[in-house]
Amino acid sequence: MTEVKDRVGNVTRHRYEQLVAQAKELISQVARAQFTLGDMALEIEPMRPVGGSVPHGTEDLFTVAESLQIFADDIGVERSTVEDWRYTANRWPKDKRMEGVSFTVHRILASVTDEDERWAAVHDAPLNPRTGARQWTPDGAKRVVGQRVDRPVTLDEKVAAVADLTRDDEVAAQVATDLLKRPKVSEHVTPAERKRVVTELTRDDDTAQEVTRDLLRRPAVARSTMRDDTTRMLVNRAQFDNTAESREKIRDRVPAVRKIEHTLEYVDLVGSCHGFVATLGRLVPKMRGQQFTDDERDTVRRQLARVRGAAGGVGEVAHAVACPGGESVSGAGSGSGSGSGSW
Repeated sequence: MTEVKDRVGNVTRHRYEQLVAQAKELISQVARAQFTLGDMALEIEPMRPVGGSVPHGTEDLFTVAESLQIFADDIGVERSTVEDWRYTANRWPKDKRMEGVSFTVHRILASVTDEDERWAAVHDAPLNPRTGARQWTPDGAKRVVGQRVDRPVTLDEKVAAVADLTRDDEVAAQVATDLLKRPKVSEHVTPAERKRVVTELTRDDDTAQEVTRDLLRRPAVARSTMRDDTTRMLVNRAQFDNTAESREKIRDRVPAVRKIEHTLEYVDLVGSCHGFVATLGRLVPKMRGQQFTDDERDTVRRQLARVRGAAGGVGEVAHAVACPGGESVSGAGSGSGSGSGSW
């Protein structure tokens, strides 16, 4: 274990520190070279205000892009590299450049708008948690200017990195599926968010049916759900509709069922008429000569009107069945009011 701590990669700690010192000197040389190249590009094409570029190239004049492209081609680099050198050199005058700080960090800090803040920022290196020393790194500079870091450390940085990687809907769906398989992850999802996610995922009717069926198979869920009056009413209505639909399918497949239902309904109708007549035959004689209040008489008249209407409906149905296309029975139910005058 001690041997591992005393070595970095394939070299000893002492040799590693020697290499780091040499590398820093080389980085300083590279930074000076890049700034010098940027100064050269500025000499060829000084920075101009927006809209201050020279007209499109003629025999004697080139645009900024054309001039920098020629320079880039002649030294064998991309024009974007030359533009990067030029921009950074312009943002950092020679007396403001920090020795020992890489050109990359200078380029990132160049986006600080206020000059005084920019000059102060380069002197205020952040703390490196690994070494415990204040030193600049590209990610440290990006944190200062609010850019996306390459190696996220904080929770916000990691969330931002994940969001950037999951902009594609298919990738996001796969990642979300995998994450929600972790019990500790799903525990942190609020009930409101869970409800919203389930609602979004069950917009398709087939999926909603499958999910609802699975959920209602849990006794506790079903019991709690059915306590809601609206839900209970909708479930009862759905059961009624399903029963009617099933009955209609059976009628279509088995014609004899219609005859059986007709017989049962006919018997029920005749029995109801018989019971009604029998009840009236028993009650009316007992109530003859009794005194009724105005409210009672009005109530009886209203009920008699309903009886006449119901009896008329029965007569029309019976006539339509016996004589399809024939005239309606006239005076249907007219006999039902017999004895009403004595009331």
